[in-house]
Amino acid sequence: MLNVTELRSGAVFKEAGNFLQVLSYEHIKMGRGSGNVKVKVKNLKTGSTTEKSFITGARVDEANVEKRKAQFLYQDGEIFNFMDPVSFEQYSLPKQVVSDAYKFLRDGLEVNLLVVDGEPLAVELPLSLVYSISETGPEEKGNTVSSVYKEAVLDNGLIIKVPMFMKVGEHVKVDTRTGQYVERVK
Repeated sequence: MLNVTELRSGAVFKEAGNFLQVLSYEHIKMGRGSGNVKVKVKNLKTGSTTEKSFITGARVDEANVEKRKAQFLYQDGEIFNFMDPVSFEQYSLPKQVVSDAYKFLRDGLEVNLLVVDGEPLAVELPLSLVYSISETGPEEKGNTVSSVYKEAVLDNGLIIKVPMFMKVGEHVKVDTRTGQYVERVK
């Protein structure tokens, strides 16, 4: 059993036969009385997200989730193929299991697969990844301090907002949780 105060972002627990991964955690304490823990969770089997509320001190079933390193190989329609770099075992995952992570995948990218009872249920990306800008508008000098952004297409096809001074060929770090520009990489 796992105390609800230990449910931080990324933790996985089991409830009513479903495996739920915590996306966000908030502890609320108002005045006297016990506090509440609100978590936004994603059902790893269906991909749906919901909010759950628990009183402080409640317990949930801990999921026996194994993290396996895997390398993205290629996409075949709605199927994404991964390989274990040690045993060379291959996994074919449907798009609903990969969910929003598909936007960040590129050949050879190392990810973690969340596996329960030998079945991969989710793909866990690194917190940030580096991409090259393949298309963007003209650069404007002097806009290095302001927070004015323009659209840019990255080498994997992802479209993000970057500062006005960025140009084609430069490398940027992207937060995989939000899909937003983090910083310029030299």
